[in-house]
Amino acid sequence: MTKKDNLISLIKRQGYEEAPVYFDLCPSLIEKYKEETKSDKSYQEYFDMPWRCIEDRKLINHDTEKYRSYYNFQLKEGTYIDEWGVAHEPGSEAAMHMTYMRHPMKDLTTMEELEAYPFPDFANADHADQKAQCDEYHAKGLAAMGNMQCTVWELSWYMRSMEQLMMDMITDPEKAAFILDRVTELSIIRAVSFVKAGADMLFFGDDVGMQNSIMLSEDMYVTWLKPRLKKIIDTVREINPNIIIFYHSCGFITPFIPHLIDVGVDVLNPVQPECMSFDEIHKKYNDKISFYGTIGTQTTMPFGTPAEIKEEVTKNLTLAGKKGGLICAPTHLLEPEVPWENILAYVEACKNFKLI
Repeated sequence: MTKKDNLISLIKRQGYEEAPVYFDLCPSLIEKYKEETKSDKSYQEYFDMPWRCIEDRKLINHDTEKYRSYYNFQLKEGTYIDEWGVAHEPGSEAAMHMTYMRHPMKDLTTMEELEAYPFPDFANADHADQKAQCDEYHAKGLAAMGNMQCTVWELSWYMRSMEQLMMDMITDPEKAAFILDRVTELSIIRAVSFVKAGADMLFFGDDVGMQNSIMLSEDMYVTWLKPRLKKIIDTVREINPNIIIFYHSCGFITPFIPHLIDVGVDVLNPVQPECMSFDEIHKKYNDKISFYGTIGTQTTMPFGTPAEIKEEVTKNLTLAGKKGGLICAPTHLLEPEVPWENILAYVEACKNFKLI
């Protein structure tokens, strides 16, 4: 099997030949990787990861400076404004890859102001390189991924602010519907572009969980977010019925799992062991959905020993069984406190895993 074929077979719970390796490194760990390996390869290539991400559509003549007029205060020095108009103020030196977000639509009070907001024009964006990237990855036996882990909810509240958007949902539903629908339309344009280019997988997601509880009620999720996610998935499945859908949400989201299955999600990411029991979720849903994660980045990866990491990987892959259904991986970006030997222990555990 190629890496792609092995991955897809595992996700479809049809068996697999090797346990895939996947993780993301923060900037300081990328430097550590270069120092330790002396390799000029990307760490994804060095560790034989089974997929690569395709570039998103590139906006044309999209000057983000126009969004500064939406901030009636001085932004911190070093702030950058992203393509949605969200200002990212720099974090501390210890967490320089983290930012403090400012919300450009937070203080807009009328529908006219919301409708006038300059959303990014993905419909007229450049996507000429996407097919070539897919072809390149496929030629190497790798899967091609369209990465849209902020899909509806997060992009919407990043612009409006979470507090204001939640208040809109309750007291001013016209405003909430406008923002969520506009973001959904743009997400469809991006998703369709990935699929038409030849992507094998799409990575959707919106954080809807906290450490020990859901972020919004199940009724609110079903009313506001579920139908919009379903619309996106239904649209791409009309083009490619076999497209594999990943869905990311941090935290505790157990009540939402049946809804994610219902709209057609194939892989639940990241199954944080600090928030949800993989054993319990697997027993209940293993014939309906596959899983990604289970190796905690709050606990095991930074603070466990190499032996404990190997034990956790082996335990979870054994639980998933011969049919697969688990991409056993660190649940989130690996942060500076994760020891290099723990990363190597995770890789070794996956590569050496064999079901008897």
